[in-house]
Amino acid sequence: MRTFLIALFLLLSNNFIFSQNTEEEIEHNNHIENQFDDIYRKSTTYQIYKVISKEKYQQLKANVLDSLKSSKDIISKKEMLLKSERSATEKTQNQLSKLKLDLEVANKKENSISIFGMQVSKISYNLTIWSIITVLLLALSYFIFKFYRSNILTKEAQNNLLDVEQEFEKHKKKSLERDQKLRRQLQDEINKQRNS
Repeated sequence: MRTFLIALFLLLSNNFIFSQNTEEEIEHNNHIENQFDDIYRKSTTYQIYKVISKEKYQQLKANVLDSLKSSKDIISKKEMLLKSERSATEKTQNQLSKLKLDLEVANKKENSISIFGMQVSKISYNLTIWSIITVLLLALSYFIFKFYRSNILTKEAQNNLLDVEQEFEKHKKKSLERDQKLRRQLQDEINKQRNS
């Protein structure tokens, strides 16, 4: 049984080594340069010339043409891919420039306020509004001060008027009393003159 296992192992390892060699040979033969080298080695020499069999020449020609065709296909695919990438890059650049313009417009709109159709920056707007508010507060303070002073003067004038009216009433009463006294005296004198 042990010998059977060893024989099986040797058989499998030999098969594995053989398969690796054939893969390397196939890969080695796929390159055109290797194929040229292989034909040169296998060809016979006649004087200073190399003699190549027609079959190998035809096979090499077909391989070279296939390689050229596949290379051209790869190049054309790469060129198409490059063109599509360039157009995608151009579209992206256009979108980027459009987005930059939109961002600039949005920033201007955000940093400004529209008043009567004119765009005014927020800083100018705030300065203008606060200066107007300050002027209005100063004017209000001035008018409140003037009103307060006028109110005080009006109250003083009303108090003075009341005092003058009271004095006038007193004076009127005194005048009336004096008048009445004088009339009585006059009447008394007239009465005396009549009686005498």
